[in-house]
Amino acid sequence: MRPRATSKKAEAAPRLSSPAVRRNGRPRRTTASSRIYAELRDELVSLQRRPGEPISEAQIALSYGLSRTPVREAILKLADEGLVDIFPQSGIFVSRIPLGALPEAIIIRKALEETTARLAAERATSSQILKLHSILERQRECDAAGDRDGFHQADEAFHAAIAEIAGHPGIWSLIQQVKVHVDRYRRLTLPQAGRMAQVIAEHVPILAAIEAHDASAARDAMESHLEHLLRDISVTHDINPEFFDEPD
Repeated sequence: MRPRATSKKAEAAPRLSSPAVRRNGRPRRTTASSRIYAELRDELVSLQRRPGEPISEAQIALSYGLSRTPVREAILKLADEGLVDIFPQSGIFVSRIPLGALPEAIIIRKALEETTARLAAERATSSQILKLHSILERQRECDAAGDRDGFHQADEAFHAAIAEIAGHPGIWSLIQQVKVHVDRYRRLTLPQAGRMAQVIAEHVPILAAIEAHDASAARDAMESHLEHLLRDISVTHDINPEFFDEPD
């Protein structure tokens, strides 16, 4: 059994007035660290780096042509988000998805998105409704092509657009902070047979209710859609138990 991961804090961020580039044209260390953090985070959330896999600071530094210092800073930030585990004397590993944290994160998301769906139905313009139709059509195309990455991006765009139509795009920004592990879990659901078609079928009544300006129906459709994420946790866990960290 691996030792319990230690908690470390990243160094304080530089003042906003600090220039992004040195006078000699080289990027500052913090800029390099931010880039590495963003790209690694995307790899972790999209499961390009699978839960339990080791991470080598040296290999990452070599691939970027940088020292290990900005890599270490990025790793520490990812550790604070729970995306990597640092084990002294053992190494760095992609964290497993915390099974016990998923229901709470989904419940928070559901409560917030029921509100955005209701408000979107009250406020949607014709052009905004056309945008939602366009996104939904993109999801159909991705499903037909078996493009899971494109489907996920379109799914994110659909929900983000609803928050924007509701007049509260900041709600989606808050949801993104809450759902980092939910996104990793959702990525595991997409290869399941019929899963993408099911998501599209659940988006259709949400859009129909927004188009009809039926706030109550939009809220209920969103609730039903996100409720499926809660119900599917155990099934997805049973298919991929090695990717999850079960509560003690």
